[in-house]
Amino acid sequence: MTLLAGIHHVQLAAPHGAEARMRDFYVGILGLAEVPKPPVLAARGGIWFAAQGIQIHIGVEDGFRPARKAHPGILVRDLGAMAQRLRAAGHEIRPDDLLPGFRRFYVDDPVGNRLELLEPVA
Repeated sequence: MTLLAGIHHVQLAAPHGAEARMRDFYVGILGLAEVPKPPVLAARGGIWFAAQGIQIHIGVEDGFRPARKAHPGILVRDLGAMAQRLRAAGHEIRPDDLLPGFRRFYVDDPVGNRLELLEPVA
């Protein structure tokens, strides 16, 4: 029997001063809501987002390098609409049809972190 119960959050990194760009992307385009960080953690910088049981925490990292292979896989309800929204905001999407049972694509956040957005096929 596993003692694991679920994933609380996924943490990605960003360079110092990227919070506004990350807010524009994760709130303005993906549709997550910004959630307050506990005061003791807010002093470190970064920003947290959440919606529909998804939490993405963005931490500030010295010597930042974007996650190019590692990535969160985020389920969406309408992959086509999300692709349109991202393209309209100037983001390149990279379709991939290699995962049976899912439509999906990859996109980079404003600092270059890779995200996978996917939708189960009926």
